[in-house]
Amino acid sequence: MRPQGQPLVVPDDGLTTRQRRNRPLVMVHTGPGKGKSTAAFGLAMRAWNQGWKVGVFQFVKSAKWRVGEQTVLEHLGRLHETEGLGGPVEWHKMGSGWSWSRKSGTDDDHAVAAAEGWAEIKRRLATETHDLYVLDEFTYPMKWGWVDVDDVADTLASRPGRQHVVITGRDAAPRLLEVADLVTEMTKVKHPMDVGQKGQRGIEW
Repeated sequence: MRPQGQPLVVPDDGLTTRQRRNRPLVMVHTGPGKGKSTAAFGLAMRAWNQGWKVGVFQFVKSAKWRVGEQTVLEHLGRLHETEGLGGPVEWHKMGSGWSWSRKSGTDDDHAVAAAEGWAEIKRRLATETHDLYVLDEFTYPMKWGWVDVDDVADTLASRPGRQHVVITGRDAAPRLLEVADLVTEMTKVKHPMDVGQKGQRGIEW
C-alpha cells in the first residue's frame, strides 16, 4: 500500500470504491516472529473503538493464564455495558475457560475442546454474532488435526454478512492462506530469548 492508502491496482470487479473498501476480511498473522497475537489484539481494540462486536477465542494458552490484553478488552467491554462506549466484547478460552466444554487436561480433552470451540464459532458465524473474530493461536489445532482445515477454509469463505476474522499462530495451513485476504508473516531477526532472557512482565504478558 502507498502511504496515502491508495491501492496499487483497481480491479474490474463491478464493485464501487465503498463496497470494495468495506469488504469483510480474513486475516492471518503467521510466521516464527513475535507479535502475532499482539497485533490481533490491537486490531480488536480498534474494532471496539468503532463500536464493533468483538469475540476473542483463545485456543492454546492455558485457561489459567490471563494475558494483559484480556484485562484491557474486558474493561473496554464493561465500558460499553455501563457507558455505551465502543462495542461489546467477549473473551473465551479453550479448556476450563470454554463455557461449552466439560473437560480439560489430556490431549484428547484438548482436542475435544478445540473441536467444540470451532463448532461454536461456526454457529456464531452463521448467525453473524460478531463483527470481528480473533481466533488466537488457531493454526495449532488445525496443524495437530483437532480441527479440519478444509472445514475452516470453506466456512470462512462462505460466511454471511460483514464479519472480519483474524487468525494467529505459526505454520498456517496453505488452504487457510488461500482463502485469506491479508496474510502477514512475522519473521524473527533477533529475540531476547536468543541470549537466554526469559519473557518479562509488560512485554510478553
